Amino acid sequence: MSAMSPVPRMSAEAATFADTLDGLDVGLCLVDAEARLIHANTAGRDMIEARDILHEIRGHLAACDPTVNRTLQHFFAAAGQENAFLGADGIAVPMIGRDGKRHVAHALPLTSGARRLGGVAYSAVAALFVRRAALTIPPRSEVIGKAFKLTPTELRVMLAIVELGGVPEVAAALGVANTTIKTHVRRLFEKTGAARQADFVKLVAGYATPLRKSAECRQSVGATR
Repeated sequence: MSAMSPVPRMSAEAATFADTLDGLDVGLCLVDAEARLIHANTAGRDMIEARDILHEIRGHLAACDPTVNRTLQHFFAAAGQENAFLGADGIAVPMIGRDGKRHVAHALPLTSGARRLGGVAYSAVAALFVRRAALTIPPRSEVIGKAFKLTPTELRVMLAIVELGGVPEVAAALGVANTTIKTHVRRLFEKTGAARQADFVKLVAGYATPLRKSAECRQSVGATR
């Protein structure tokens, strides 16, 4: 009797990779240079079907907001050329749904080597992570506070701006005067080097990206071995 044929290594890796992506609590879409949707995890597919911040047009991924969509399309095209200018950290883009809820999209380029090792379809050139901006202090936010020497109140104001988007809204949510929030914002500009409130979204998204977190976890595990 002939021996059973082994399962192809790449197929097994691809299946494991897909299962891992479905376990993420953020939307994730893998696209090629022309924004064709190669894969979406469960959360990503739900976002696309909701057609609130993302949608699919004849197999191509697009943002509902035209300005955001242009930014992402340009990024995907550059990622397809493995443009070094993009950097490993990619870009963070604020997004607002039709219901007014705020999200953060983080686009990362995928190198050819990373695509092979991860078992991802080789045509995918970029990964788009999309998460809802949360007013509650997220895990690892203390890292931001320590990095920029923020007080607990300053950190809370920054995260509230990411979630709510403006001084009046933040002041109302925190139950303080507009002038108080403006004072905190000025201090945040000085400490972080940000030039405008929208930069806070990019800063927070950069620290919150799941790939950074995963990389740090792997480093911690490696250090304990």
